[in-house]
Amino acid sequence: MNESGEMNEVSCCARFNPEPFEAGALSWVDKKFVHERVRCFFHIPIGFGGMMERVMKIIMGAGAKPEPDLIVMCDESSKWRSEVYLEATKDVPGLEMTTISGQFITKVFDGPYKDSAKWYKVMCAELELRGLPQRRMFAYYTTCPACSKKHGHNYVVLLAEV
Repeated sequence: MNESGEMNEVSCCARFNPEPFEAGALSWVDKKFVHERVRCFFHIPIGFGGMMERVMKIIMGAGAKPEPDLIVMCDESSKWRSEVYLEATKDVPGLEMTTISGQFITKVFDGPYKDSAKWYKVMCAELELRGLPQRRMFAYYTTCPACSKKHGHNYVVLLAEV
């Protein structure tokens, strides 16, 4: 620990500030993302860490990593596969690129991943209460599991396209 009581351990993920995303709204026009897929078993990703290591090496090698950290989102619409979107500042050779445009309502959750089904229900109820249609929902995983443990929070932002 340092003098201010903070851990001296190095984290691979920046400390996440949830305030801008809590009950917020985003508007994206052609925001660049690398598009990957991972197999899942009842929504539990298989090989996610290996995919992240491989893709992050390529993104960083291309000089396309946003600072301080990138947005990593998943569209878990199937219990057998997850669409993964990693933000990039430019096209990355050798990887599938896509853009995402739209209006999004955001809400921050903090807790174990096993609560994600509850979080989705809360977000859907909030959209219904506001009278907003839901087109797609993404889960933005703000830190890796190791950094979540180091930081003491497992923040996940749900982004609902409206």
